[in-house]
Parts: sequence; C-alpha cells; structure tokens
Amino acid sequence: MARVALGGTFEFLHLGHRTVLTHACRLASDGELVIGITSDRFASEKDRRVASFDERRKRVLDLLSNFDVNAKVVELDDPFGPALIEDFDYLIVSPETLPNAERLNKLRQEKGLDKIKLVCVDYVLAFDGRPISSTRIAKGEIDRWGNPTRR
Repeated sequence: MARVALGGTFEFLHLGHRTVLTHACRLASDGELVIGITSDRFASEKDRRVASFDERRKRVLDLLSNFDVNAKVVELDDPFGPALIEDFDYLIVSPETLPNAERLNKLRQEKGLDKIKLVCVDYVLAFDGRPISSTRIAKGEIDRWGNPTRR
C-alpha cells in the first residue's frame, strides 16, 4: 500500500500534467495519492495570472475520476507541503522540480525522518521538441497537447 505525493500549480492541466498524474495514480493504485496544489497566494508569485485554486482543484479531480485511486488534494502554501513532515513512499517529480525534492529530502533527514523515494517523470515534449509547460501555453506558443497554436 504505497503512499504517493506530488505537487504543482496544475495550470491548464496540459499533457505533461496528465502524464505525471497518470504515473502517480498507477503507483498509488493500492494505497493513497496526495496531490498538493499551490494556493492562490503561492501561485500569485508567478509572473502571470493563474486560475484560482478552486478551478485548478476541480480540473485535477475531474481527471482523477478516470482512475480507481484513493486521492486527496491539499493546498500548498510552500514548496514542500505535508511531505516535509508526513511519511510517503514516493514523491513524483519532474526534471524541473527534482532539485526542490532533493532539498526536501535533505530537510527531512535533518529532522530525523526517512527520505522519500523520488520518481522523476521526464518532460513531455511539444511538437518542437521542447517541453510542454504552462508558461509556453500562457504565452500562446503551444496548446495543452503541445501542438503549435494558430495565431
């Protein structure tokens, strides 16, 4: 019974997000999946407007309804959320978030807690071979599936 965590802003819920969430659901199929979604305050630190926490939470939960998984969403006000103090078997990360996850494990060790096994899911690439990201979607470069947008 694996306890799995992952976190993010989950803006636009693009193909990269869907891939990470699918991987997390598979790992947590017989256990629990805890998904941290950045709070409105934490997300406001981005250089663009981000949909509200409630909107992003609804999109994630709608996607999760396609899986048979025991999942819950928590609101993140910092980069670590409950993973700093609670025990998890796996933390799902992307190449972008891997350094923060390694920092998290260092902080956990300093507190006398066990490390969490990090599972890095590679980027999903857009049509141009570059990673799909919410920033690129917000700029109008690509759509949620990594296709070029029509301008």
